[in-house]
Amino acid sequence: MKRQIKVTINGVGYSHEVEPRLLLVHYIRDVVGLTGTHIGCDTSQCGACTILLNGMAIKCCTMLAVQADGAEILTIEGVAKDGHLHPIQEGFWEKHGLQCGYCTPGMILAAYQLLQRSPNPSEAEIRHNLEGNLCRCTGYHNIVKSIQYAAQKMAGR
Repeated sequence: MKRQIKVTINGVGYSHEVEPRLLLVHYIRDVVGLTGTHIGCDTSQCGACTILLNGMAIKCCTMLAVQADGAEILTIEGVAKDGHLHPIQEGFWEKHGLQCGYCTPGMILAAYQLLQRSPNPSEAEIRHNLEGNLCRCTGYHNIVKSIQYAAQKMAGR
């Protein structure tokens, strides 16, 4: 039996009837059509599916869509504003924080939450915060530099 859910994604309200077993990542990608949230491992290990749910970075590949009923969701598509990259996105561009880009949306959203909580994180804090997001290409060095760049830019430095 389908259930009605209502969510706000990137400031836009959505209401759909969904199967109770539908995963939130599939709801975002297949029902809403926002494909920036990636599917990597289906076990919450890689972080490619990281989104912000009510301000908290979560991995949506193991969460049911019905569990998000009433939630405010931010995906990678909602990070840039008015055609301008967010400083975190700009940092990934300027500091070469990506190669294949598959992990990048999840990394950016994990960094987004980190910089909301800790506007001037140390390298150790950044690395600790990214522990749940795997990158198979970059070795994390430039990802850390990208987040440091964003922190400085957001602080006006």
